[in-house]
Parts: sequence; structure tokens; C-alpha cells
Amino acid sequence: MAEIKIIKKQTELPKLVKVAAYTRVSSDKDAMLHSLSTQVSYYSNYIQSNKNWIYAGVYSDEGQTGTKSKRNAFQRMIQDAKDGKIDIIITKSISRFARNTETLLQTIRELREINVDVYFQEQNIHSLSNDGELLISILASYAQEESRISSENSLWRVKKNFSEGKIYGGKNCLGYKIVGGQFVVVPEEAEIVRLIFNLYEQGYGEDKIAKTLNNNGIKSYFGKLWYRSSVRGILTNYNYTGDLILQKTYRENHITKTTKINYGELDKYHVSNNHEPIISKEQFENTERIRAERLSKNHKVTFTLYPFTGLLRCGVCGRSYKHKKNKYLEYWVCSTYEQLGKAYCNSKQVRDDVLRNATCQALNIDEFDSHKLDQLVSQIEIFNGNKLIFKMNNGEQKEVIWETPKRSDCWTEAMREKARLDGMKRKKKSNIGGNK
Repeated sequence: MAEIKIIKKQTELPKLVKVAAYTRVSSDKDAMLHSLSTQVSYYSNYIQSNKNWIYAGVYSDEGQTGTKSKRNAFQRMIQDAKDGKIDIIITKSISRFARNTETLLQTIRELREINVDVYFQEQNIHSLSNDGELLISILASYAQEESRISSENSLWRVKKNFSEGKIYGGKNCLGYKIVGGQFVVVPEEAEIVRLIFNLYEQGYGEDKIAKTLNNNGIKSYFGKLWYRSSVRGILTNYNYTGDLILQKTYRENHITKTTKINYGELDKYHVSNNHEPIISKEQFENTERIRAERLSKNHKVTFTLYPFTGLLRCGVCGRSYKHKKNKYLEYWVCSTYEQLGKAYCNSKQVRDDVLRNATCQALNIDEFDSHKLDQLVSQIEIFNGNKLIFKMNNGEQKEVIWETPKRSDCWTEAMREKARLDGMKRKKKSNIGGNK
């Protein structure tokens, strides 16, 4: 008789789960950064102490509010989850993850589609649970309302201070330091401010003033070089007259927290004789008159937004690149080099067509697409040695080395014909000169 044995099925080994954590603080102050460091340490130990988990990292954003969706570490974490590197994300609370209900629910749904769970410790909620999204929606709305109330309370305190002629917060500037909510003159810095106003009245332009200060070893605030913009910032600072204008800017709302210039949307407050002046009101008004006259003499300046505007950063000095154009081509040049010269930055200019081709290479696309550039790239750093570093919104970096092209490569047929005729004229003139 045949013998029958039961072969028991093998017990499946438990699948190890890839677990990450997300932390955030909304301020970059020392105390907050210490708190962030503590959170990172806690989650690192917490995840690695579980034998069934694989440590997938702790993603941290410094000085970012929960209402902002474009947080670098946050976006990198979401992309890593989509790439299969994360199964579970642990975070302290809903408000740490996002205070914007729309952003929160959109992210949760994106992660649900790829079966990635988010666990909120304080609320003890898993996003993949049956009632997870409903509970998260209710609590997120509460967190967003809490953010709105907090913002309104803060705005009330600011407005109260303004109505009483007091500054709210405020920062030190060249010539003044803030002590107990009051502007106190710093004598040696005040002399630099007076020099700038005097030079402007003598006919110096902003670029020439910047070069003069730099050539004489006079540093701007924070010990940096002077530029056109920093000189203009001094010349247009009404605080140097001893008066104040308060609420020149405002926050759009508690969601975006975008700072906007107050063009009359809100009340402004003028405080006379608030502190010791560095220049007279007459000199400030004369400076304003001179600027208006110079602007009226110059042709109207129009600002064009190019695909690379705001994206290019000099790898030598850290300043932005500006768009320039001549009769042959379009190119980009470092602001420092353009304003102060090679002595202050020896960076190289880059042709616009070179940047477009490099972008296609970095994004692995056949044809330049400004929409994809804006969507995928946060910054492009330009280094000597023909090196470009593309910093992506998901946290990745891509390096592209470009070859220096010939100027004639971008010529039109008409330009080539003109160059040919000019060459023939020069040759003919040379032959005539040689026969004499």
C-alpha cells in the first residue's frame, strides 16, 4: 500500500517594511533647530530599533511652515516613496505634515495610490485605514483653522504696535542697530551712509558708487561687496531721515504667507521724529528728485521674463545671472561680473542656446520645454570649466559639461553673407595697400 505524507507549506518569512520619518520646524532659530535635531535623533533610533523595519531615513525641513507645499525634504520624500524606497512614513502630527488641508489630502491620496501609509503619532491615525482619510480631513481642517486664528492674533499685535508708532520686530541696517525697539545710530556706519548720499548728489551713479566703495575696501552690511541694488537700498531708505513709515509690506494670507508690497491695500503709518536722523529730509528729497530726473532722461526700461530668469546662480560668487543680447546672440552673464568686473568675479558668460541644449540633456528630452524646466528644476549653478549643476525640485542634482561653441554657429544666412562680403573687402583693401 502506498504511503502518503503531507508536505507542509513553508512558512513565509515576514516582509521587512521600509520606514521613514518626516520632521519640520517653522523657524530657523537656534531653539527650533535644536528641537529638530532632537526629533531626527528620536526617529532614527525609533525606526532602527524595530527588527521588522528597514530604516529609510528621516526627512527634515528647517524654517518651513506647514502651509507650504514646496518643501525640499518633503518633496524628496514623496518622490522616494513613488520610487519604491518607502512603505510607511511616520510623523508627529497632522500639523507637522501640513496645515493646508488641500495639500495634506492631495499628498495622502497620492501615497494611497501606491500603497504607502502615513502614520500620525499624536492622532494615532493610519492613512491607509478605512476611516483614515475622513479623520485626517476633519483634523486637518481644525489645524488649518488654528493656523488662521494664530495668524490673525499676530496681525492684531502688529497693527496695534503700528498704530502706537512702534516697530514690530525689525532688523538692524547699515547705520542703525535696534535696541529695545528703537533705532540707535552706529557712528562709523552712519558715515558710510552719508558718503553714499553725498556721492549720489555729486553725480555718481549707483554702479560707480558701488565700485568706489569696493575699491576703497568699504564693506556693505554683513561684510559683503557693494552692488547696484545695495546702494539703491541705502538711497531709498526713508528711515535715515529719522522718520518711519510702518506697514510698507504685508502677508497675503495664512496659507501662502507671501510677503507683498503695500500699495494701499492696508493703512500705512507715518511716525515723525522717531529716532536720530543720519541725513536730513532735504537731502533725501533731493536724492529722490535726482533719481526721478535720471529715470526720465533714460528710455523706459521693460522687464522681460525669460525661461531661465531667476534660475541661474554663479558658482564663483553666488550672484544671479542676467540676460543680455547683442546683434549676434543671446547670452547670460553674472551680475557681479557685469556690474563690478573681472576683478570681483572671473565667471564666464553662457550662451542661451547652450543652456537650452544642456537642459535637454539634464532632463533627457529631445526638445527644450520651458514648462518642464519650471516644473522640474529649482536652480542651475554655473561654474568655470563649462560645468552646470542642475538642482532638481526632488532634491537630485545633475551635472552637465558643455563645449564652447563658435560664435558663427548661431549666425543666420544673412549674417554669414555679410561676413563673407566684409572679408572680401578687407582682403581687397589689403592687396591695394600692398601694391603701393
